[in-house]
Amino acid sequence: MTNIGAMTPANILIRPEEMRFQDNFRKWQGIPSIERTPTGRLYANWYTGMETERGGNFVVVSISDDEGENWQSVELVVEHDDPEVRCYDPCLWSDPQGRMWLTWNQSREFFDGRVGVWVSTSNNPDDDIPSWSAPRRIANGIMMNKPIATTAGDWLFPCAIWSDHEPTEKHPGLANERFSNVYATSDQGETFAYRGSADVPNRQFDEHMIVERQDGTLWMLVRCYDGIGEAFSQDGGRTWSDGRKSHVDGPCSRFHIRRLKSGRLLMINHNGFDCRLSKEEVASQGDVKTWKGRTNLTAMISEDDGATWPYTLLLDARDDVSYPDATEGEDGSIFVIYDWQRMTERKIYMARFKEEDVVQGRLVNPRSKLQMLVNVAIAQEEHM
Repeated sequence: MTNIGAMTPANILIRPEEMRFQDNFRKWQGIPSIERTPTGRLYANWYTGMETERGGNFVVVSISDDEGENWQSVELVVEHDDPEVRCYDPCLWSDPQGRMWLTWNQSREFFDGRVGVWVSTSNNPDDDIPSWSAPRRIANGIMMNKPIATTAGDWLFPCAIWSDHEPTEKHPGLANERFSNVYATSDQGETFAYRGSADVPNRQFDEHMIVERQDGTLWMLVRCYDGIGEAFSQDGGRTWSDGRKSHVDGPCSRFHIRRLKSGRLLMINHNGFDCRLSKEEVASQGDVKTWKGRTNLTAMISEDDGATWPYTLLLDARDDVSYPDATEGEDGSIFVIYDWQRMTERKIYMARFKEEDVVQGRLVNPRSKLQMLVNVAIAQEEHM
């Protein structure tokens, strides 16, 4: 039976052969994520399909078994039956039990006021053909950044219903979730519940992340028009301090932050970027926007829980490099994925490095590499 509507599950397609999914024919792509299994396989995904961000978008997953030197493209696709529903903003996460989580969001067209976070998991992500669970909806809103597992044993998922888009009259009961939200599971993903929200002024698309500081405080960072906002929680994400602008700048774009195995914090962000668009300029562009300031994508390390970021490694200085995600291997290798010029070049890149490279400000590890090509969409004419 054909599924209709964003509240019905999408299809998990294993190694599909239809031309529209293949590298040669995809017309644009971006917003990637990356994860590594405990035994070393890399997973990467992004979304694509149609001419731009609209109904019919689908998620592509690729894998690498040699630390990102080579990639097997289109291992898996997530696509919905309903051509008005898009599957987008995917995320990959390896949970503390070693399961691979593939999450994505479903909305009717660009934004339907409710959206929804969907997940499929694999218990055998290193197999030749991994098995994936039936998709299930775990939260309202949009999640595109990794969850965290706290020292208290909770897994916290950063979800949001965009506050800078008009709510639809169909979902008046979601007014209390038009914030940077936290959904939580205390039973390793069996059940989920809304836990709390932060209200950060001037936020745009939210794209928030959470890290647990050394004193147990949760620190939420949120994408804002004028940089990166922040809020803090002392009770596991149930209540949050008043949101405010943080000391970390940004050009209104996605960033990544995580705790490394060493205890340091890693941030991937635009450092020393050029001019950014004003809030008024952004608002005038409609749903799919053109951005400024997405230059100088940089890895930064903090030794004082994010108060200062003295160590930096420039990953890519070009214009229109954006939307980083990162993971860390068992040996301390760091893998960062990002996109470059989604509509024209249509390329996904990866950087592989270690903490010592960031501390030195240059590549000193012989295995470290920058601008490793993960995938390019050729955008040939489709004939079927």
